[in-house]
Amino acid sequence: MPTEKELIPAQTLAHALDLSVETIWRYTREKKIPYVELGKQYRYKLAEVIAALSGAVQEKAAAYTTEPTKKYTYQDYLEMPEEPGCRFEILDGILVREPSPNVMHQRVSRRLQRILEDYFAVADPQGEVLDAPLDVTFHDISVVQPDLLYVAAGQKMIVQDTRIDGPPTLAVEITSPASRRKDRLQKLLIYQKAKVQHYWIVDPEERTLECFALRDGVYALLACGMDEETVEHPCFAGLTVELKRLWGVALNG
Repeated sequence: MPTEKELIPAQTLAHALDLSVETIWRYTREKKIPYVELGKQYRYKLAEVIAALSGAVQEKAAAYTTEPTKKYTYQDYLEMPEEPGCRFEILDGILVREPSPNVMHQRVSRRLQRILEDYFAVADPQGEVLDAPLDVTFHDISVVQPDLLYVAAGQKMIVQDTRIDGPPTLAVEITSPASRRKDRLQKLLIYQKAKVQHYWIVDPEERTLECFALRDGVYALLACGMDEETVEHPCFAGLTVELKRLWGVALNG
């Protein structure tokens, strides 16, 4: 059995194999690759995983190109009629329509909001944790509604009566099968371009949390976890997210 020093976490393994962390977690759950449980943490030995996969596995990023006939703006967004059961966003001038969140999504969102509110009430009492539906605008051609967001005390100038006009310190998206591609590709790039310092992706179905932060203008994965792991964020001293609590709310109401 490999020693603890030889074992690596999922994000290191994903980088070594040129795969996404989500793929590593899926392979783990499907028992396609060998792993070791250290408490409630999953660890891997690179050579054994490579052998199990019978060679290098390359994962291509999903390509998407859209050439809309019209570039939508925030003013267009304001003039749209409401449609029950749906919500709209504008991503770099492209109008996106999707169903309203389901019950599992809302339960996970509610629980994570409590964790963030409790933390920032002490760490930054003048900051605010807000939730959707609330418009966040970037350069007039992107209107997004992150599921949760944190505006630090020094950012009060971006808080307006009807929207947040500018990049919050943290944006959180809670994905569904229908929104996963959008959250991981289009919205990640928009948040990155707008210089949102921290971007988290929560996937209740896969039971994962990924925490990205800007490093030289590009998002880097700083912390992540799956199933019942506890995620400790290196940029927010003392902030821990016990994933079991999130999924427990989702599963048990």
